[in-house]
Amino acid sequence: MSERRVRVRFAPSPTGALHIGGVRTALYNYLFAKQHGGDLVFRIEDTDSNRFVPGAEEYIIESFKWLGIKFDEGVSFGGDKGPYRQSERRDIYKKYVQQLLDADKAYIAFDTPEELETKRQEIQNFQYDCHTRSQMRNSLTLSKEEVEQMIADGKQYVVRFKIEAGQEVLVNDLIRGEVRVKSDILDDKVLYKSADQLPTYHLANIVDDHLMEISHVIRGEEWLPSAPLHVLLYQAFGWEDTMPQFAHLPLLLKPDGKGKLSKRDGDRLGFPVFPLEWHDPKSGEVSRGYREDGYFPEAVINFLALLGWNPGTEQELFSLDELVPLFDITKCSKAGAKFAYDKGIWFNHEYILKKSAEEIAQLFFPIVKEHCPNETIERVTAVTAMMKDRVSFVKELWPLCSFFFEAPTAYDEKTAKKRWKEDSAQVMTELIGVLEGIDDFSLENQEQIVHAWVEQKEYKLGNVMNAWRLTLVGEGKGPGMFDISAFLGKEETIARMKRAIEILG
Repeated sequence: MSERRVRVRFAPSPTGALHIGGVRTALYNYLFAKQHGGDLVFRIEDTDSNRFVPGAEEYIIESFKWLGIKFDEGVSFGGDKGPYRQSERRDIYKKYVQQLLDADKAYIAFDTPEELETKRQEIQNFQYDCHTRSQMRNSLTLSKEEVEQMIADGKQYVVRFKIEAGQEVLVNDLIRGEVRVKSDILDDKVLYKSADQLPTYHLANIVDDHLMEISHVIRGEEWLPSAPLHVLLYQAFGWEDTMPQFAHLPLLLKPDGKGKLSKRDGDRLGFPVFPLEWHDPKSGEVSRGYREDGYFPEAVINFLALLGWNPGTEQELFSLDELVPLFDITKCSKAGAKFAYDKGIWFNHEYILKKSAEEIAQLFFPIVKEHCPNETIERVTAVTAMMKDRVSFVKELWPLCSFFFEAPTAYDEKTAKKRWKEDSAQVMTELIGVLEGIDDFSLENQEQIVHAWVEQKEYKLGNVMNAWRLTLVGEGKGPGMFDISAFLGKEETIARMKRAIEILG
C-alpha cells in the first residue's frame, strides 16, 4: 500500500475576526504540509447560521494573504473536493446522518429546551448519555410509530450519536502521545438539527475530513476533549483506515496570570490579538490589528512560530521558507505558551535592522510627505539609513527624526537648562564663522575643521557639541552632529543656529 499523501486543513468559522491563536494553528498546518510535500486545504465551517458575521470570511482570507500563508485548495482557492463551505454541503451530510440512524449508531431526540433545563435542575451535572437517555423523549424510548408521527407533525428534533458504555477510546496524538478515555464519561453529542437541516461541527468535521482525504488534523488544545468522540465517529462509519492522525497544539496563554489569551488582555496591555484591524459590523467596535499597528508580516510569522515550538538551536530569526524544513510537530510543547507580546516588538525591530534603508524609506516616505510635501525619497532614504536602527516600528521614525525635515520652533527646556551655558551664544556665533568659511561641507571635512578649531580655542568638545545639537535639533537627541549638519547643508545649519542664538540668548 502506497504511503498516504499528507493533507491538512485549516477550517475557521466566519464568526468574527481571526484570533492570533488561529493564525498560529494555520501556520503550523502550513509548515507541516510544505515539509511533507502535501496540501493545505482552506475550509469554512459555517454550520452555525446564528453566529455568522458578514465580512468575516473575506477578513480571514485577507489576513493569510498579508501573512504570506498560501493554501493549495479550498474556499476561493479552487480544488476538486469541494464545495469547501459547509453550508453548501447540507445534502452530503444528510446521507451520512441517515447511515448512522440505519446502523443504530445514532437516534432521534425530541426533548425541548425546557425539558432539558428541567432535567438539569433535577440531576446535578446532567449530561445526555448512556445513563440518562432512557429517561428522555427519543427514538430509543418511543415507538417507531410515535417517532414517525412526530416527524410528520413537524416536531423539531435533533439526531444524537449513540455512545455505548464500557468502551475505552484511544486517541493517538503526535504531541501528547496516547490519550485514553472511558466512553461512559462522554455525552451523546448532537450531530444534526432539523430546525436548520444542518449538521453540528462534530459530524460535518468528520465527514469533510474523510471526503477531503485529510491525513492529519492539527488544531488547538481546546479541541482535545472532542477527539474521543471523533475517533468513535470514524469507527461508527467504518473509516478506521482513513482516520487522520491528531495533533493538539498548546494554548496561547495570557502574558500575565493564568488562562487563555483573550482580546481583553490585548486591550488591557496594549497589543493586538488579531492579524488585521477588525471592524465589528454588529457593535461597530474597531479592534487593533498587527498590520495596522506597523508589524511586518514576516516578524509576526517568526514570533508565532516560536510560541510553543522551537528548533532547539540559538537561532531566532527565520523566514517562512527556513522554518519549513526545521519544523517538527512532535517537538511542540504540551504546556501552554505565554504570549510574550514584547517579544513580537523585538522581532519587528530585528526585521527593521534586516531590511535595507531603501525598503524602510519607501514605507516612511508617505509619513514624511504628510508633513513636508516637497521632500524627496533620496533625502528620506539618507535619514532612514541613519535612524532605522533606533526604532521598532516605521511609524516611530517621524517623532524621532522630524528635525531633519523641519527646523525646531521651540527648544526643550530641560536640555537648554543643562546644555546652554553662559558662553554658548558667543561660542555658537564663533562656530557660525568657522562653518561659513567651509566650502566642502561634507561630513569628514567639517569634522576635521571644527575639531581643529575646538582644540585651538581650548573649548570642551562636549560643551560645544551639546549646545550645537540644541540649535539644530531643539533637544538632546539624534545621530552624530556632523551627520546632521552635512544632511541639512551649510545654509540651513547656519540659519538654525542664528535662530537659536536669538531665542536662547
